[in-house]
Amino acid sequence: MNLIFLQATGTDQAVGFGLVAVSLIIFTYYTTWVILLPFIDSQHVIHKYFLPRAYAVLLPLAAGLLLLLFVGLFITYVLLKSQKVTKKAQ
Repeated sequence: MNLIFLQATGTDQAVGFGLVAVSLIIFTYYTTWVILLPFIDSQHVIHKYFLPRAYAVLLPLAAGLLLLLFVGLFITYVLLKSQKVTKKAQ
């Protein structure tokens, strides 16, 4: 069995690096916001760089709901497209 492994182009590598960098920044910000910030005095200047704590739950919840919405829309689109192809074949 002969397998061909394709090399990632420079653009693919740049996009991948960008996605990893953005993910690391978001992870670091969120971890600092949720885990470390409660242990820092509320009058400290660092608190002005973070949103109120209520958003720590609301933002991931909204992101998860949007993700579910887009996955549901994609599945619906694929199923409807599949039904149209099946009807044409008959």
